[in-house]
Amino acid sequence: MAEEFSTDGMLDMYLFENGQLLEQLQDMVLEQKDADSFDEDSINEIFRTMHTIKGSSGIMMFDEITAVAHKLEDVFYFLRESHPENVPHLELVDHVLEVADFISNEMEKIRNGDPADGQAGELVATLDEFLEKIKGGGEGGKNKKKKSAEVPANKHEEPKQFYIAPMATSASHFYKIYVSFFQETEMANVHAYKIVYALKEVAEDILYSPEDIISDPDCAETIIKDGFKILLQAQTSEEEIRKIVGVGYDIEKVDIYECKAEEFLQGFDFNDHDMAHAAPMIDLESSVEEIDSRTQASEADGAKEEKKPEKPAKPAIAPGDFVIKSKEPGKQKKLAKDKPKAEKASFISVNVSKMDQLMELIGELVISESVVLQNSDLKVPGLNLDNFNKAAAQLAKISTDLQNVIMSMRMVPLTNTFQKMNRIVFDVSRKLGKDIEFVMVGDQTEVDKNIIEHISDPLMHIVRNSVDHGIESKEERRDSGKTEKGKITLSAKTEAGKVWISVEDDGGGLDRDKIMAKARKQGILDETRPDSSYTDKEVFQFITLPGFSTNEVVTEYSGRGVGMDVVVQNIQAIGGSLEIESKKGFGTIMSLKIPLTLAIIDGIVMETGHSSFVMETGAIKEFVRVKEDMMIHEPNGDEYIMIRGECFPVLRLGRWYGLTEYKESVEEGVMLILEVEDKKVCLLVDKLIGEQEIVVKPIPSYIKKVKGLSGCTQLGDGSIALILDAPGLIE
Repeated sequence: MAEEFSTDGMLDMYLFENGQLLEQLQDMVLEQKDADSFDEDSINEIFRTMHTIKGSSGIMMFDEITAVAHKLEDVFYFLRESHPENVPHLELVDHVLEVADFISNEMEKIRNGDPADGQAGELVATLDEFLEKIKGGGEGGKNKKKKSAEVPANKHEEPKQFYIAPMATSASHFYKIYVSFFQETEMANVHAYKIVYALKEVAEDILYSPEDIISDPDCAETIIKDGFKILLQAQTSEEEIRKIVGVGYDIEKVDIYECKAEEFLQGFDFNDHDMAHAAPMIDLESSVEEIDSRTQASEADGAKEEKKPEKPAKPAIAPGDFVIKSKEPGKQKKLAKDKPKAEKASFISVNVSKMDQLMELIGELVISESVVLQNSDLKVPGLNLDNFNKAAAQLAKISTDLQNVIMSMRMVPLTNTFQKMNRIVFDVSRKLGKDIEFVMVGDQTEVDKNIIEHISDPLMHIVRNSVDHGIESKEERRDSGKTEKGKITLSAKTEAGKVWISVEDDGGGLDRDKIMAKARKQGILDETRPDSSYTDKEVFQFITLPGFSTNEVVTEYSGRGVGMDVVVQNIQAIGGSLEIESKKGFGTIMSLKIPLTLAIIDGIVMETGHSSFVMETGAIKEFVRVKEDMMIHEPNGDEYIMIRGECFPVLRLGRWYGLTEYKESVEEGVMLILEVEDKKVCLLVDKLIGEQEIVVKPIPSYIKKVKGLSGCTQLGDGSIALILDAPGLIE
């Protein structure tokens, strides 16, 4: 069981950490795609990323990923060491993204439990060809070739075992390394293994303790408690080792002590005389005087042994070199040489399913709170509820704060989603031969994680439409007096509990006349209504109808209208809507209006007949009482009402759902004016119950989907209320 747990844990960490590295890699590459070349920091960062992925993939025995990562690492090793000129930048960007795609696809297979069976041979050959090309120097000179030839190869050997027979030379150095991990580091044994794997690249001889860091997951606790000890023989400097094993999010401290060969052969006794000179270990039990006396005695012993003068000894420990905190109450000693340390933010990764479960429990807590506060036992006359009401108010406050904290944990920025769109614009524009600038605004806007999962596909389709059919070709833009470089702006903002995401292009825009002609041909238009009575918004909404497209040719990437109905359905499924604005010759703006979260909403509870309903507060413009003489009755059964000189269609909720014993008279009920996307309708209900936080539950799958309903919830008295969908009712 222990071995199985260890393997699963390593795999989860491998996928999580390398997934983050690939996201950062793609962001960095796309940011510099329009530059002449990668800057030095980016070259180093891409090299380190590929080195890390190569190492961890080698540990996990994913050979194809290791091979392709190593080959791209070779490319950037050459760029870093030789600084060649005339490197084709866009071609290099393509290669980096191809490698990132290959590794991402393989990791997705692994995540789904499938074998990572992708073949990297062709990609490795392509990278080899590119590496030889840039080594040739392009328009070059012999000087470039000579300079390139001087760069040592970036060699990599597969780790068959980590103990290598010592072959010390005069250039060899011997080190004792002590690595301390943060207490909250999970699976420290895996992090330790990664350190060993990285050091293997420079090691002539390497040993480490504990030895069984992979086979025994329990050694993680030992590593956290006692640290990870390494003996290293290598022809490299301490500074270079620190670059390999540096302090990071998991490593708190790294002590490196260069020793003699004899001391190296003594093994892992890091507390002996040899490490006393390096002073990496802190004695937490002894007094300052005892430490000082031991140090002096140690120096005296050393002096007796020395017969020939050698290098001056390293300075001994002096009081104040370390901050010493006693473990026992009686020993209160704190030496002076300590600096105030900034509080370090610590993070843990949590499975999303646990977050979902926590959100469900919070929802149940909200429902239980309503049940308690609305209990019928509290309505007995003569009860003094002052203390109860105070306690209830405090409970409500804590419950609300708890909701806000949990909701904030589920909120994630749109940055990753926007960066995916950046990649789509880059890929599609390159294949179509278009030059397009992609601009992101408000990408730090935070949205519920479940919402992001629902909008990724619709947003991808809209962005592809803008690239393929929105932005014209270079020739068409030149002829119309525009710059050859098109522009697509993806922006996000929050407003009144909603998130607005807009995709704007400066392309050719939508052709109203063409859309109207197509709509007439398909029989969508009302024959009794003149074309001029249709607003632009109404006309542009036609492209979201199933099968509607003004394109004669459907391309590989999109067809404006083809699939737009699915886009709208997906957005409406999460309570969102799509607005389209366009001006022929100047471009199009498509705006998604979506809720911040799907879990808990503010709603108005109402009754019609013996049934309870809930409407989201944001969809209700106002409540009004009306008179019968304000009603207009059409022969076909449609009803309208005049309110302050404006005419609204009327929907009687009881009649719409075929309820019994609801109030027929408008004077006995209440009118709710609903507004969605500038469309308004009056909804007649019997009475209002009040405002309440609503925990949204899906309608069970065995119940047929009913138009105008988006979910259900449980009220404080235990009854079930149906959640009304304003866009569905207005439609």
